[in-house]
Amino acid sequence: MTNFSVLAILLFLAMWGVGGKQGAIAFVSLGINFGLLFLTIVLVQFHLPPLPVTLVSGSIILAVTIFFGNDDDNSTTTAFYASVIVMFLLLLFIVPVEHWAQVAGFGDEDSEDLEGMSLYIGLSFLKVEICTVVLSTLGAIAEAAMAISSGLSEIETHQPTITGKRLFGDGLNVGKQIIGTTFNTLFFGFFGGFLALFIWFVGLRYSIGEVFNDKVFVAELLMVLLSFIGVLITVPMTAGVASWRWDRRLKKQTKTDSVAKSDSEE
Repeated sequence: MTNFSVLAILLFLAMWGVGGKQGAIAFVSLGINFGLLFLTIVLVQFHLPPLPVTLVSGSIILAVTIFFGNDDDNSTTTAFYASVIVMFLLLLFIVPVEHWAQVAGFGDEDSEDLEGMSLYIGLSFLKVEICTVVLSTLGAIAEAAMAISSGLSEIETHQPTITGKRLFGDGLNVGKQIIGTTFNTLFFGFFGGFLALFIWFVGLRYSIGEVFNDKVFVAELLMVLLSFIGVLITVPMTAGVASWRWDRRLKKQTKTDSVAKSDSEE
């Protein structure tokens, strides 16, 4: 049994022990998402258009992440709608930023690993980089959307007469509470994942200018910043979707009550 298998079993037992049935389902969703990512890579390798393939697989990954293991249909539906909208809106930032930054492909630090290999893969490295950034932002977007929609679902349950405008404001307040922790999570994840690269910079005495012009460093930093922008957009978007759905529900309920009242009077 490999180390990976042992860690996977320990993760499943921990998620099952803490989350019960929902934790076990969440573990299964993790495996499904891994399969979807692998399928995305295979489809792109077969020269299907990378961006449409990524958007379709990203929508499916968001659906699996949000709906699996969550019993509240109201909060999950709101989170899914908001996440998909944010994914498409974030693409408007990702495409021009990645095009202007010119950080697609490999950096000087990768030269030894790539020595003797051909870089002719028949695909645009820029398109591959855009797809990578889109897929990398999905986790932060789904987490923020689910946290806000779950909080708003509780508010709707305990305050059935709340207005959509008030619900939107409450959603913004909930979002403010998670922005700081989300940014720290993204930042320290980036720092921990690239600790070896930072040691490389220090050991070779890179200047600040060389660090901020290094392709590998800038590519990962842009990924973190774009993920944080995605979270920032997710906050008002989730609150807006929740308030819109709540207003529709209230109008439908009011219409139903008026029809029932008129029928009783007859």
